[in-house]
Amino acid sequence: MPTSLVCGQLSLICAATLAVQSGKIAWAWELFVIEVINLVKTFGGNTVLKGVSFTVRPGEATGCLGPNGAGKSTIMKTLAGLLRPTSGEVRLCGYSLDSEPLEVKKRLGYIPETAAMYTGLTANEYLSLVAELYHLDRQHAADQIRKLMEAFRLNEAADRQIDSLSKGMRQKVLISSALLHDPDVLIFDEPLNGLDVNAVLTFRRIVEDLIEQGKTVFYCSHILDVVERLCKRVIVLNEGEVVADDETAHLLASTPKGSLEAVFQELTRIGPEIEWGAALAEGRSAVKPQLGSPAQGKRDE
Repeated sequence: MPTSLVCGQLSLICAATLAVQSGKIAWAWELFVIEVINLVKTFGGNTVLKGVSFTVRPGEATGCLGPNGAGKSTIMKTLAGLLRPTSGEVRLCGYSLDSEPLEVKKRLGYIPETAAMYTGLTANEYLSLVAELYHLDRQHAADQIRKLMEAFRLNEAADRQIDSLSKGMRQKVLISSALLHDPDVLIFDEPLNGLDVNAVLTFRRIVEDLIEQGKTVFYCSHILDVVERLCKRVIVLNEGEVVADDETAHLLASTPKGSLEAVFQELTRIGPEIEWGAALAEGRSAVKPQLGSPAQGKRDE
């Protein structure tokens, strides 16, 4: 078992021990806002998630990384209740996603990588509809919509139909809809797609504020420097399995380069693949590396 997984498990045991020693026998959901237990997801004959397990504590910002096909989006959609697992369990804030989905979704804000929207509505109408679905007080909802539109510079687009907005503007409306009901848990799946530089900076500031407020953030992105900056902890998936689950600082210290990119390459074995591709591009002979088995061997150590 790799050192990172051992450290992650020990930290969970320490958290539980401290709760008991302090005289507070905490319920499981008070220790872990997100619990993923032996999650398996199969599409046809293809097993995308192979017994994935992890937990996320309250107020923790956790990044989820992995190459294409690793199972990241499947995890995100399962957490959001859009996919049912083949087996295993997901619990958020102490509620089972299988038996108590409405209790989970009341506490959850989800930004998918791509999403269908009611494009015949204006931005303001769309956000007002979302507020109604969450049973928000109308005045409170109006105040929240105004604040979010100002934050993302959407005021000029407020009365325009969504089908007339650019991809970046639509993404801003989508992000606003996920934040509107002030959820306890936020699931972000590639939230920066289509955003311009100013919107990216605004989004970062908002996420930093949410973390300071004690919100729990589970963040999936290919932009490693954003994950490194925002997330105290990182989970790395490869071929449907968790290959690392540790604090970001520990992972950075585990590689001489001290970068999340180097950690990612080592754990997912894409470094040799990059070298092989560069050799071919330069006209040099090279043998394509065999991916999967070296990483699996490392996990079994």
